Amino acid sequence: MADIVREIERKYAATDETRLPDLTGVDRVAAVVARGVEHLDAVYYDTADQRLAGAGITLRRRTGGRDAGWHLKLPVAPEEGAGTEPGRTRDEVRAPLSDTPPPELTALVRARVLGRELVPVVRLRTRRTVRVLQDAAGAPLAEVAVDAVRAQRTAPAPAKRGGGPAQARWCEIEVELAGAGEGGAALLDAVGRALAAAGIRPAGAASKLARALAETETGTAGGSGDAVRAPGGGKAGRAAGGPGRDAAAGTAGDIVLRYVREQVRVIVELDPAVRRELPDSVHRMRVATRRLRSAFRSYAKVLDRVVTDPLGVELRWLAGELGVARDREVLAARLRAGLAELPRPLRHGPVAARLRGWSRRSHRGARREVLATLDGARYLALLEALDALVDDPPLLKAAARPAPETLARAVRKDYRRLAGRVTAALAAPAGPGRDQALHSARKAAKRTRYAAEAAVPALGRPAETFVRRTKRVQQVLGDHQDSVVARAALRELAVQAHRAGEAGFTFGLLYGREEARAADRERELPDVWRQVSPAGLRARSGA
Repeated sequence: MADIVREIERKYAATDETRLPDLTGVDRVAAVVARGVEHLDAVYYDTADQRLAGAGITLRRRTGGRDAGWHLKLPVAPEEGAGTEPGRTRDEVRAPLSDTPPPELTALVRARVLGRELVPVVRLRTRRTVRVLQDAAGAPLAEVAVDAVRAQRTAPAPAKRGGGPAQARWCEIEVELAGAGEGGAALLDAVGRALAAAGIRPAGAASKLARALAETETGTAGGSGDAVRAPGGGKAGRAAGGPGRDAAAGTAGDIVLRYVREQVRVIVELDPAVRRELPDSVHRMRVATRRLRSAFRSYAKVLDRVVTDPLGVELRWLAGELGVARDREVLAARLRAGLAELPRPLRHGPVAARLRGWSRRSHRGARREVLATLDGARYLALLEALDALVDDPPLLKAAARPAPETLARAVRKDYRRLAGRVTAALAAPAGPGRDQALHSARKAAKRTRYAAEAAVPALGRPAETFVRRTKRVQQVLGDHQDSVVARAALRELAVQAHRAGEAGFTFGLLYGREEARAADRERELPDVWRQVSPAGLRARSGA
């Protein structure tokens, strides 16, 4: 089983002559304790075209020091209030030493490498001098490491085909929090100010690997690191959301491609999060697949359906596979919340225990299915196809037209489809037929909302207002559908309880409350729907 450590650090440029200032008294630092010198030897693995480096991911095999083993570092999105200086927050997933990359780590980068071989690309040998910043109680706050680094290519750089491995040397300072507790960002800021006062500046490279790849590729060595460029700006970088041909978006194709690339980036980035079972990761990945599929359908005049329709089928399959886990998760939370709202005298029998057992069984089964999906050939083929699409998008003639007119027309078309479904649902008699009609309207509301989201850069505030109001319709319809699903689950649970000789009263009571909740949503829908209008989009587009 791999261990996971949250790494929060900042890097600073240094030379052989750089001397650290006294950091005692900085923020909560009461003492600076020397911990000696470590000799680290790390070999970094990547694909030949540096797909991991292009995504800010590192995979290394390191010996020496206190944490010898395999380390996979995955970027973590910065949080608000994370400090004023540029820093780097990553989750470091660790595995014991072995001769080849461990399967538990390679699985986490499968969506990046797409079947390509992971090979040694750079070897870094570091002489690390470590000092520990401690508080008044002697607890470690952070580590300050002065690193003298020697880098050597173990494989030719992509831009230097046929050349031998190059080398580079440099020094840097690394300040890493000892934990992720409160005040960490403030401590890093204070240390950064103290270093700046001593003439020590932030490093130009985000990581040792980024600098090693850049300097051994260009042949420069021993620089200050102020102008090191990050690798991975090619196909893999664009697929991950990096700048491509649409950097100066202005046409319909520019806007739609920006949205499409963003959804592909989210899917790929969330793959390791879903595998690690991080909170909300399945839901966010599923939403990205739906947004992408909706974009293909809504903007069929921009992107050729000959290419996107087969991808839409696969995206629908992926969303369905992810939905098994997500729907069970949402349903279990809803049933638990409903039970918690009931007064104790109305909870007859072991209702909570039965619900917990049902939820655990559902979760285990759904988890296995999700992992099987992500490890399957069909999913990998879909990622390959999406990678090819963002690299060479199938643009149609309309893609070259001005974005406001083309995108507003597509959003209005989706709105008309939604309006027809809402009208039909409101006119349907109560019962399963109306429930299905409302669910159909919900799906149309999602598609309309996603189309408008993609158009916001071209249509501005009217589109934002339209998105917000359409989302409210979607939420009302979603709560109604969740009630339909919850009632089906409660019937199942009540039957199980009856067969076990348990009272079914509480399940019946919860069922009745769900019926009342659905009726409330049906009464609420007409007023919410009346607020949705594409009139502003029409005026903005000039159509």
